Parts: sequence; C-alpha cells; structure tokens
Amino acid sequence: MRFGEQLIAWRRELHQHPELSGHEVETTARLHQWLTHAGITPLPYDLPTGLVAEIGTGNKLIALRADIDALPIEERSGVAFSSQRAGVMHTCGHDIHTSVILGAALKLKEREALLNGRVRILFQPAEENFGGAKSMVRAGALRDVSAIFGMHNEPGLPVGEFATRGGPFYANVDRFVIRITGKGAHAARPHEGNDAIVLASQLVTALQSVASRNVNTLDSVVLSVTRIAGGNTWNVLPESVELEGTLRTHRTEVQQNVKARVGEIAAGFASAFSARIDITWYAGPTALVNDEHWAAFDTSVAREAGYETQHAELHMGGEDFAVYLQQIPGAFVSIGSNSPYGLHHPAFNPDEALIEPAARYFAQLAEKALQHV
Repeated sequence: MRFGEQLIAWRRELHQHPELSGHEVETTARLHQWLTHAGITPLPYDLPTGLVAEIGTGNKLIALRADIDALPIEERSGVAFSSQRAGVMHTCGHDIHTSVILGAALKLKEREALLNGRVRILFQPAEENFGGAKSMVRAGALRDVSAIFGMHNEPGLPVGEFATRGGPFYANVDRFVIRITGKGAHAARPHEGNDAIVLASQLVTALQSVASRNVNTLDSVVLSVTRIAGGNTWNVLPESVELEGTLRTHRTEVQQNVKARVGEIAAGFASAFSARIDITWYAGPTALVNDEHWAAFDTSVAREAGYETQHAELHMGGEDFAVYLQQIPGAFVSIGSNSPYGLHHPAFNPDEALIEPAARYFAQLAEKALQHV
C-alpha cells in the first residue's frame, strides 16, 4: 500500500471507531500497534489513554503533537466509512490530525540516522474537554523538549493552503453559570412573587452591552449566553433560572475586566430586583500564543513544501495546545481541509487529500527544527 493510501486507511479506521475524551482506549491500542509495526516503540509514560513515542538519538529534542479524541455528535456526513459508534463522531478532524502525525513519524523513522537529535511524538487524549495537554505535561512528556509543533485542519481553507501567526492565535475560553433566585408564585398572582424569568431576560440583554460598550473596539471579545433553564410548567412563576455561557478573549487583561463587569451588572440587578444572583466561572484553556520565531519558521518550511501560505486571522475558539506553549516555545498552524461544513458539524467532511502533504511537511519541519534548536 502506498504511503498516502496507508494514511487514509488509518484515518478511516479511526473515523469509524471514534472515542470520547478520556476514553480513547481502542484508539491508543491502534496507535501502539501501528507504531510498533513501523519499528517505533512507544515510551512508558504513565498515561491512561494517549501515548508518546520518540525517534532519533542525541541531546536535541523537539516535539510534534496530534489530538486523538472525538465528540458526542451523531454523524450525518454520509461517507462510506461513517462512525460505527452511535452518537460519537470525529467532527473536529482529530482523526485527520492523528493520521498526519503518524505519517510524519513514519517519514522521520526512514531518516532516523540523519536526524540531528530526537523527535518526540505526542498523541494527546482529551483535547475537547481541555484536560489532555495538562495530563501530558504532568506525565513528563515535555521534559527536555526545546520546541513543540501542532496543527488543526481548517475547513474554510482550500487544500494546499496554510496559515499561522506569531503571538495570540486562539482565545482564552471561560464558561460561566449564573443562577438567579427570586420568589416563585402562581402565574395568576405574579405580584406575590419575584419573577426570575423577567430578571434573567433583562440580565441577558444587559450583558450584551459589555462587549460593545465596555471593551476597546480594537480588542477581540465574545460574551454569549448559550443556555437558559427555568420553570417546569405553564402556570407557575419559577423561583430560579439558570443561565450558562462563554467568554472568549485573547488578552488576560480584557478577560479579567469583562469578568469584573459581568459581576457588577449582576450585583446591580440583584439589588434592584431584590433577588439573589450567583456567578460561577469555569476556566478553560488560556489563549494560545505562538512563538514569533517558530511561527515564521513554520511558514518558511511550509512555503518550501509547496503550500500557499498566509497570515492567519485570530480564532475565538479554544485549543488545548495552548498549555504546551505556556511551558515551551513552539507554533500551532492551520492546514486547509476544504470541508463544506465546519468543525463540530455532524456533516463535517474534510478532504483527505490534505493528509499526505501535511505528513511530509511535519516530517520536514521536525528535521529542520532540530537544526535550529
């Protein structure tokens, strides 16, 4: 089987057998088998799922990373190799990322004797719940690594196009839950209660002013309420309503200012309406900040590899790779996958033609990076 055909076959097998974050047992076993068959021995890191391997010898060490988990989405892509696991799908393309880095590992193995050091390969679990990178770091997967590189497929870019940027790239991600407690009452006697739905509705509207009126227009920020839950029947004013949503920014200062302003608005509404409002924040990944040098280096190698390169736009999505870049320098890149549907859509269908060129690119990048660390 040709190199490109093998990578596509692996990708399709992974696509048919997706596993959720932290449950990538079969995926890990497949990766172990494929790597071992290629003469690449996984390293004995203490990881429940995911694995780490290494190619080359010497003191110099860089890393490549692929994420391996899927999402709880029922597939509607219509491809012949659709998910065989009900309600679970590789709708973010982590099967693509994994096959790309597998291919890079094979190419690096072929040139192992010529490498100016070692390349550590990280197959990371649990990217989607933002816990996998931390588990890799705790296990020691970054120990002695000088630089790390990773990718995400980009549905909005044609195959053969490449984008990245130095500095902030992906956003901070915070989740919030706001619980509003008023006083329940019969729907026929609303004056005897304190309507939490009315208060919640006005609070949602007021929160929309934060991004438009409290943040510099040159800063990027998203503040969205994405879930409202309250009441369980038609003739009762509910005593409580719960709101849930997300805050995304690229600068810590903006993030903290928005959190403070949300708290001030909630406190004001609670006082004005004689209600109780509690806010709980759940931190996701921090902003992904590419090293300027390595972002430029990645782009230069991509150009040599035949990609049409461009300066990436800021992303408001979160990416667990940010955890690695807090520890060591490196760069994260976008590679065009030309899907008619976007990430996390049940009909997401990336073009597999991206896999082989991307695998060759990352092998070339790793080999060249070892000459510059």
